[in-house]
Amino acid sequence: MASILITGASMAKAYRLKNTLPAAEVLLGDYLDLPEVMIKSGQMIKLPNPQGESYPHQMLALCLDYGFDTVYVLHPDEMRALAPSTQLFNEYGINFQTIHD
Repeated sequence: MASILITGASMAKAYRLKNTLPAAEVLLGDYLDLPEVMIKSGQMIKLPNPQGESYPHQMLALCLDYGFDTVYVLHPDEMRALAPSTQLFNEYGINFQTIHD
């Protein structure tokens, strides 16, 4: 099972980052539209929308379900929504890395 999640799968910088990491441990995801074939094949996952009130809890559950211990956050709205929950994620051994342009 993957241990690294990279958000922003609809952006080129997600693929550039993925190419620098051990491929077997990386999964891409996005809350924006993704090709259905990529989701069904397990190569990408659909993420919750960061505008939702329960977004941090949904992301925590997703990270625990998939066994992610590191999340590279690429969308600024995801960064803002997750920032207040950093301590909670750390308590579960999940580390955030924010990637800025």
